[in-house]
Amino acid sequence: MAGSTALASASKLGDLLAQLPLNPPDRWPEIELTAQSLANDLRTKNGSMRPLCSSACTMSTRALHDTSSSKAAINELLRVAANLCMDHDENRGFLLEAGFPQTVLSLLESYAESVKPAQRTPFAISIPELKVVKTAIGFLLNASVGFDPVKDRLISLEAAMTILRLSAAIYPIASWLQSSPPEASAEEFSESWSLRSTLAAWSWRAIDELRGDEEDQPPHVVFGHDALPLLVTQLKAFNPPYPELPLHFATPASRRSLVQTDFDIYEQICGLIESLCIDVEDVRLSLARGLSFPDGEHAGVPCLSDLLTFERPSKEKGFDLGKGAIVKAIVETAGEEKNIDTLWDDSEADKPGGAFVSRMVEWVRTHKSLKETNRDDLVICATLSLGNICRRDAHSTAIVKPPISLAPDLAALLEPDTDIKVKHGVIGLLKHLAQSQGCKAALGEAGIIQRLGTSQIWGEKADMVEIIQVGAIGVAKHMCNGDIDNTFTLVLPDDSGSPLKQILDLVRRSDSIATKSEGTRVLVNAVKSLWSVDSKNLDEDRAAKREATMKAIVTEPCVSALARLIGRSKRYPTLINEGVVALSLISTHPNGGTLVLDSLLNPLPTEAIRTTSQPLSAVSATEGSPVVGPRRALDMLIGVLREGSAPNVPPEVRSNVCALLGQLGRKGVVAESRETDLQRMKESTREQVEALAKDEGPQANLKVAASAKRTLETWA
Repeated sequence: MAGSTALASASKLGDLLAQLPLNPPDRWPEIELTAQSLANDLRTKNGSMRPLCSSACTMSTRALHDTSSSKAAINELLRVAANLCMDHDENRGFLLEAGFPQTVLSLLESYAESVKPAQRTPFAISIPELKVVKTAIGFLLNASVGFDPVKDRLISLEAAMTILRLSAAIYPIASWLQSSPPEASAEEFSESWSLRSTLAAWSWRAIDELRGDEEDQPPHVVFGHDALPLLVTQLKAFNPPYPELPLHFATPASRRSLVQTDFDIYEQICGLIESLCIDVEDVRLSLARGLSFPDGEHAGVPCLSDLLTFERPSKEKGFDLGKGAIVKAIVETAGEEKNIDTLWDDSEADKPGGAFVSRMVEWVRTHKSLKETNRDDLVICATLSLGNICRRDAHSTAIVKPPISLAPDLAALLEPDTDIKVKHGVIGLLKHLAQSQGCKAALGEAGIIQRLGTSQIWGEKADMVEIIQVGAIGVAKHMCNGDIDNTFTLVLPDDSGSPLKQILDLVRRSDSIATKSEGTRVLVNAVKSLWSVDSKNLDEDRAAKREATMKAIVTEPCVSALARLIGRSKRYPTLINEGVVALSLISTHPNGGTLVLDSLLNPLPTEAIRTTSQPLSAVSATEGSPVVGPRRALDMLIGVLREGSAPNVPPEVRSNVCALLGQLGRKGVVAESRETDLQRMKESTREQVEALAKDEGPQANLKVAASAKRTLETWA
């Protein structure tokens, strides 16, 4: 029976629409009632009658273009179309072919032209027109759900932007809090806000559908930088001061659905801003430009500045997801290489580094006492953003020197109970700063290495965050490179064990080649820094510290760590070379030679030849260690010297290996009681050294030959 009624309604509606140019205006009520009946019947989803209904619906295109049409009738015609498309691709395709989605979008565009951009007061619109706009958006949603042809057509027509403009104008977030007392009846006032709320919810569902944010594929880019003012302005509703609750929304029941809509849209907006900053370069560039020139970039809306002032209290229920998205958006903007010069501005003396940098510094400085401020989110955002900007020496130096002098504030954040995400941000920034020669002294004076040691980042409890541990190792490695005072701090013991001891303990228990090798490279830099300075050029106190530090390094654990670095680095000649150079320097210290000889001859522990595919952070390599490794570090050196077995080894590495072997063969370097072991070393390597000394073959090199000859002369 219902099917017969629907067919009759569809036939009648088709006739009425076909004769519309001849009908007087008083026929609109009949069209409305007929369309309403048909739309209600189509809820049963009887597919057998939909082709006829589709034909009738396409005739309504003329009515949508007619400005004298009844809004109520148009609303019912749109309901017919929306219900026709419900889970029915054939009807979706039929309507697309007839141009109906395009017509509906044109209708929405006519409304969008009337709204002011980025307004915070609700757009004045009548209830009949609200219904038309809401149902039109509902139709576009139904037509595009899971149906790419309609979706692609709407994307090409920038439908998402039209929908966003209408939604933001008709239902600005929390605008109901500032609504005036109803001039009409309470029922009409309530209906108006219910329609606005539903329209906004449907709008974001339609936007989501057009973006197609599926897990197995990236979302479509349906917005550009021109959407930023519409999105960012909405967030201002969550910044203080807050208005008093209007009397007409005084009861929880009267505002419950509106509050829920506000929070749903809030999360959608924050997530979209994050996605745009990640996926669209022009959005990142536009945000940065708009910080200084909002009038020219965002029609007067200071988008990035507004994002920076969106400082909801931490641990506030319901806001965490959105705040996290905004943090990521800001960090991504700072991470854009082309934005570095835009965000760093030296033109204002009272804001060193510019408005953006000053805000980030302020967040670190203000919230470094995390137990008191509880603003982990702002510190994370600030440290990650500054880390992205400080990729140039000049910026890094400016951060640690007056007037900014941020190093002590960063040191204060390195507490044992500091959240690991905060440590990640702080350590990432410190790693950038430590690579600049001009920063090392200031970082050392701030006690960064000591604070890393006491922060427990290299302890067993932190092993689950290996990437942060390696980052902290990188900080120490760079700080000790060419800086003897930082090396003192790294090596000399304190109550909880020196930072170097903590790093070497981590190296021993880690399964990661990256962690093992990077950790040992800290020791390499420490050795180079200590041995490259002459005590004669130091005052008495620093000379004594140098001797104590060297003594602490010339020990079996340190020397064995360097041998293991050589043993596990078959595919990384650079690391072999670093280990060889460090051992050569250590062998010049009293008792150092014997320790070095033992480290080369002793069997390597199993860990040194464990396989992995993880590349090293500071070495250009993509392969892991070999499945079968050398049993001794000396075996690795023999392989390096042997022509043909290591064709990619730079001549410098072979030359340095020869120098190490020659140094160990010098009289007095190795204890006389170990002469037998020294001869074993010589006999194991003599053939390869003699071959290199002949200066023959495809890999012959004058410098290598000269080094090999000097080694043989020393052995003679």
